[in-house]
Amino acid sequence: MEFSIKAASPEKLKTDCLILARSSDGEAGPQFAATDAASQGLLGKLCLRDLDDKAGSLLALPTLPGVTAERVLVVSLGKRAELNAKTLRNALLAVGKWLSTSKAKSAAFAATDLVAAGLELPASLRSATTLLADTAYRFEAIKAKAEDKPAGPAKLDFILQGKSDAAAKRAVEQGAAIAAGQALARDLGNLPANYCTPSTLADTAKSLAREYKLKLKVFDREGIEELGMGSFLSVAQGTREEPRFIVLEYKGGKAKEAPVVLVGKGVTFDSGGISLKPGEGMDEMKFDMCGAASVLGIFRTVAKLGLPINLVGLIPATENLPSGTAVKPGDVVTSLSGQTIEILNTDAEGRLILCDALTYAEQFKPACVVDIATLTGACIIALGHHTSGLLANDDALAAELLAAGQNAGDRAWQLPLFDEYQEQLKSNFADIANIGGRPAGSITAACFLSRFTKAYKWAHLDIAGTAWKSGADKGATGRPVPLLAEFLLQRAGQ
Repeated sequence: MEFSIKAASPEKLKTDCLILARSSDGEAGPQFAATDAASQGLLGKLCLRDLDDKAGSLLALPTLPGVTAERVLVVSLGKRAELNAKTLRNALLAVGKWLSTSKAKSAAFAATDLVAAGLELPASLRSATTLLADTAYRFEAIKAKAEDKPAGPAKLDFILQGKSDAAAKRAVEQGAAIAAGQALARDLGNLPANYCTPSTLADTAKSLAREYKLKLKVFDREGIEELGMGSFLSVAQGTREEPRFIVLEYKGGKAKEAPVVLVGKGVTFDSGGISLKPGEGMDEMKFDMCGAASVLGIFRTVAKLGLPINLVGLIPATENLPSGTAVKPGDVVTSLSGQTIEILNTDAEGRLILCDALTYAEQFKPACVVDIATLTGACIIALGHHTSGLLANDDALAAELLAAGQNAGDRAWQLPLFDEYQEQLKSNFADIANIGGRPAGSITAACFLSRFTKAYKWAHLDIAGTAWKSGADKGATGRPVPLLAEFLLQRAGQ
């Protein structure tokens, strides 16, 4: 979906679908009022009779006298006193879902009325652009025949009274760039493991590097071994598929400015290894690379916007499969940091590849490091599918990420990282065990990673419950690209 801003009178606009927003109480905005006047009060009467008060309620009118648009869609913003970013998102999601199944080829959204309802225009436009684009997303890359059903509009104009200012245009650009990054993350996540391999992730990084002139290094198995990443390689030793370690750099800030480093878990299929997972639902383990996908997605967003910030992406990518050469429970391996690890469970593999990438991150002297991983089923038990888990060794960094998630509607919740939990990772045979038992599984996984992050400020996002949906809506969500985008926009002063 393409987005633009226009100055026009909504009632005179030629479009397949005119979208109007209004609060359920209080005075209507000027654009709704103008359209109502053109219909000689019919629009207002129909809304009073048929539009529910709840935010996100819709009233679709196939035609409206006096109005040029072929269709009119009215969305309720709910009560003015209850209107906030969350209720706006509910309204926008309802609009997006309706549009995605409509036959309209073009649409126009009367956006000035959002200001009349008490919302800030730039923030509202950015949110609207991201959400409307995301609801229009479809994955049909590997279908022999695309589904024969309406695809919704390819173009949407935001209609403003008078000329739009630079902030409004920038907000739409930001929203579109966030949506583009989210779409890339969803595309990669949705690809099955025989299509999306570690080499595929490396090839995607190469495409981004070519398009946006990024610096890229890709290490193969031999190169990873030369680096000394014994922990990472222990996971990769059971598969024929070649592992890759991807290092992507975007330099939009000052030459000597410390970069933000993002580390994404890239297990393109996780069988559990010798500690084999149950067969039911194992197909969803193609999503175990969604941390890596989100890193590649956010690089697309940042590069599209040309943000004045330095950014490094580190992606350890491999499959985790059982075989005659696979790592075994009880094996001890040596990490890049020199710490030895007793592998008590080969299905706790994400931390084994991340720890070496986190050690590698030290050389960039980072401003901070954030790792993103579908790390623990325990996080789903703790927080369900609405909220990502957040743990950090720096409270200020954690607060930044929490605020970014709240603003973006991509929320996280902080869990403790107390020293007492480290006791669960003791090993009789190595410096550290890779699991700490069932209690506090998400926390002990982060405690394991924290052993490799003492040189810098670090935060961990456990996205096991938020990176994809199961059931009828099965598919990657592209989270936490919106959270990371908000975080980096704030860091870049944008």
